[in-house]
Amino acid sequence: MSKEKEQANTEQQDQPVFSVQKIYTKDISFENPNAPTVFGAEEQPRIELNLGVNHRQIDENFWEVSLKVSALARADEDDKVAFEVEVEQAGLFLLKNIPEEHIPSLLAVDCPTIVFPFTRQLVSQLTADGGFVPLLLDPFNFALAYQQSVEEQKKKIN
Repeated sequence: MSKEKEQANTEQQDQPVFSVQKIYTKDISFENPNAPTVFGAEEQPRIELNLGVNHRQIDENFWEVSLKVSALARADEDDKVAFEVEVEQAGLFLLKNIPEEHIPSLLAVDCPTIVFPFTRQLVSQLTADGGFVPLLLDPFNFALAYQQSVEEQKKKIN
């Protein structure tokens, strides 16, 4: 092999790689404790929504990033639970030759942004299958949330 080919191979091996290996459901739950009486409610239920992002390193180049969404819907008139849905959707990501300073933002912004549409679809389908109007999660700005988190950490340090 010529020296130029060896150098090209080495440079290619050192290129940063960011790729999705798999998207999967880790946990799913839907409860409809007051069916069918809850279907008679005339008002839309009040929804309490929580969203969280977790990540963990699987090995040197692989990371799991999971998105947890929970929604509790209550009828306004009597505060009865209409439904409760919990979904944890995850992705397995290959991060190779990525500079260390870029990894936190990839894990907190790019990876959850990729997983979110799958989570959104699953929540929508579960609520529809439960007899309700599909719950459509609004788009979420993971970049802004990450930026605010970084600023809060800086304030704590100072």
